[in-house]
Amino acid sequence: MQIFDTHAHIGLLYNDPLAQLRAIQEAKRASVIRILSICNSLHDFYTVYETLKSDTSVYHAIGVSPSEVTAPGKNWTEHIEKGLQLPGVVAVGETGLDYYKKYGDQRSQIELFISQLDIASKAKKPVVIHNRDAGKDILNILSERIPDAGGILHCYSEDAAFARQALKLPLYFSFAGNLTYRNARNLQETVQMLPLDRILVESESPFMPPAAYRKERNMPANTVATVLFMAHLLKKDKEELAEQLWKNSCRAFQLPE
Repeated sequence: MQIFDTHAHIGLLYNDPLAQLRAIQEAKRASVIRILSICNSLHDFYTVYETLKSDTSVYHAIGVSPSEVTAPGKNWTEHIEKGLQLPGVVAVGETGLDYYKKYGDQRSQIELFISQLDIASKAKKPVVIHNRDAGKDILNILSERIPDAGGILHCYSEDAAFARQALKLPLYFSFAGNLTYRNARNLQETVQMLPLDRILVESESPFMPPAAYRKERNMPANTVATVLFMAHLLKKDKEELAEQLWKNSCRAFQLPE
């Protein structure tokens, strides 16, 4: 079994680069063979990238999250465009909208999101999308601006009705450890109705640990628990499901299997 953790905040797990590398090795021993490293800011991206760039099992997304909308950084669009040319950088993100935390104002968040969608389109890269209490605007914007390479609705948190609308677009649906929670009926119903070839899995580490690890800091290795739960939920063989998720992930990020 080989698993692709499509969303991990390696830089938030530990400040110590050696500890970050140990977490990656621990993930590999648990069958999490590839990881997409996600950063919220450009400063964090470059710091983490320098630590991990020699590990070819780790890929990277570069972008500015809605949490950084008031201070994305000087010449931030140029930094993203240049960063996308670095080896192992395969996506723009995470970007998106977060109306729950009320970062800046909605107009500024939307402008930041659209700018990064346009960068992704120009670079022919997929986009990793953060959505919290902003589903309507996310879908409206994506219906007009989604890159040809598509996107990933990471840590999917909407319901099945939203998913049916999103399926009309070239989007993947990535599920984190909260899929395993008892009160996550909406997520469980959603993953059951989605086509298997549109589903991804992620750790969202150090957040959203699977139920068995809820009192611990979430690690990329724990992605295995989410895959096993999903296999049980979908009544699929765990090896077959893991293989399908792996193929989906490679296709989503334009990588060889």
